[in-house]
Amino acid sequence: MGASQSARTEHEFQDLADRTGFSLEQIGNLDKRFRQLSKNEETLSRQDLTSISALDNNPLRAQIINAFFDKRNLRQNEAGTVQVIGFEEFLMVMSHFRPAAMHITEEEREKLRREKLRFVFNMHDTDSDGTITLEEYRRAVEELLSKAGTIGQETAKAIADAAMLEVASTTMGKMEPDEFYEGITFENFLQILKTFDIETRMHVRFLNMDTATMRCGK
Repeated sequence: MGASQSARTEHEFQDLADRTGFSLEQIGNLDKRFRQLSKNEETLSRQDLTSISALDNNPLRAQIINAFFDKRNLRQNEAGTVQVIGFEEFLMVMSHFRPAAMHITEEEREKLRREKLRFVFNMHDTDSDGTITLEEYRRAVEELLSKAGTIGQETAKAIADAAMLEVASTTMGKMEPDEFYEGITFENFLQILKTFDIETRMHVRFLNMDTATMRCGK
């Protein structure tokens, strides 16, 4: 996968800290984790992330891994995926899991919340068309329920369809039986989750981080 990594300089760490909001200590810990996952190579692949044992039983394992290679999450302002990522791109994705600082303005807090929700939205908008369709939502729900091993596929499909129609009634109002529901836009998504505590739900337990200032537990 290329040449092995050289040690990063303090200047590089400071630049990354300014751009991501992580402290120097957090970036140092994330650098160690990146080197461990990449086997000290310059880039990280999907295969490298599949080695994280803590993700094995996570029903969103595939979505979480894909999120690291989604250009929308790498602040590239375009759709599509990449095959490998470097440390800077790794940090861009990990910054979505960073808890809000204690002393920030309401405007800054809302911006951070929108960024986190956009990340979650992108995980389910698998074709990058700006909407979560019934089929995409159904796949996500069926995968979640199938991991529980307690219900059949048809039951999971029925639950997903009913949940999506309830979302449609919330965002679109009463729909006629023959009316086609195109899907949830990001603005719909914000409305549905306006009371959801995303700040404490997104954490980095699966990366086994161990810093006093990062929330890693549930």
